Amino acid sequence: MSEVRIERQFKAPPQRLFAFLSEPANIVKWWGPEGMSVPQAQMNFTQTGPWSSVMMNGEGQRYKVTGEVVAVDPPNSIELTWAWHDASDLRGHESRVRLQVHPTDTGGSLLILHHFNLANDESAKGHREGWESALRKLAAMDN
Repeated sequence: MSEVRIERQFKAPPQRLFAFLSEPANIVKWWGPEGMSVPQAQMNFTQTGPWSSVMMNGEGQRYKVTGEVVAVDPPNSIELTWAWHDASDLRGHESRVRLQVHPTDTGGSLLILHHFNLANDESAKGHREGWESALRKLAAMDN
């Protein structure tokens, strides 16, 4: 199985960064690659339970992903399952995402995003590009 691991520094202290990552009103501001909107979302990463989102690109193509928030440890970590749905709304291969927040010496935070159990290297490459883009949107909230 393949994986993606990304580390990013943020100016926000851990509690604030965790709020960006976990609270429903904040998640939709950074969720998905640049150029995508999120017309449908049931995402609350402050608690365990099911989540889902539909991302839409500029051409109107929709991309549905669902999962389960399996662990939350504020303001340190969130872990969730992740699976894309196909055109028939069938749920595909399930992977996992772990978001870890660590305090830094400067009063900010280090975010470690680990997306693992991906089906193959091609899937990992696509997810890396998507996460890198989403994290640029998250960084814009960090001003």
